[in-house]
Amino acid sequence: MAESYTLGSKTFSSRLIIGSGKYESFEQNRVCAEESGAEMVTVALRRTDFNAPKGKGLLDFVSPDRFTILPNTAGCFTAEDAVTTARLGRELLGHDLVKLEVIGDERTLFPDVPATLEAAKVLLDEGFTVLPYVTDDPVACQRLAAMGCAAVMPLGAPIGSGMGIRNPANLRIILETVEVPVIVDAGVGTASDAAVAMELGCTAVLMNTGIAGAKHPVEMARAMRLAVEAGRLAYEAGRMPRRLYATASSPLDGLASF
Repeated sequence: MAESYTLGSKTFSSRLIIGSGKYESFEQNRVCAEESGAEMVTVALRRTDFNAPKGKGLLDFVSPDRFTILPNTAGCFTAEDAVTTARLGRELLGHDLVKLEVIGDERTLFPDVPATLEAAKVLLDEGFTVLPYVTDDPVACQRLAAMGCAAVMPLGAPIGSGMGIRNPANLRIILETVEVPVIVDAGVGTASDAAVAMELGCTAVLMNTGIAGAKHPVEMARAMRLAVEAGRLAYEAGRMPRRLYATASSPLDGLASF
């Protein structure tokens, strides 16, 4: 893919970010991360045992020496909990990147937008590079970008649903109205979903269950990498215009008579 992109002080070439949940083992997670070409792996701070014996913890397999570890505040239902969890991530990992999640509904796992805005303000004031998980609401994304978030991460569909990009029209509006990277987060189920997000012009795609929940996760990780690359290349190439009627592939003028 042509160019890299920047989040805070870090620059990335891979436009695929993967998670670290639901895998059969940490080793499988590692292999999938490598097959995906990802440079960044997100880790749920509240669900990860950082005190595991040496050689048996997640970070012994998905190493910070190989990947940028993106701590996330998954499992937080208040702004206060999210802020506290983000601070813990900075202390543990030694950098200011954080994927901010404040969940508003336990059944759908939709984000609590007002609480996300509240937490984002506190974290930005403390010098964090904030990547907020948010609904595909253009106004919410505009406000988060205006506050100083390094990117916005609108959902494609509910977390873990695999339903793909349910509202491409909203994503187009977000892409047209914010000047920070737009990273689709949640809902990608297969390679074509990832390609759609990239063809729209999104900067990157973050996924977890789409790979970990596949019948063959390693093969799906490879498929997702290729889909993201193809989708980005198609976006850069510029698709042909859509037309209601057929257009001949060969010109009709000057046809020979027989």
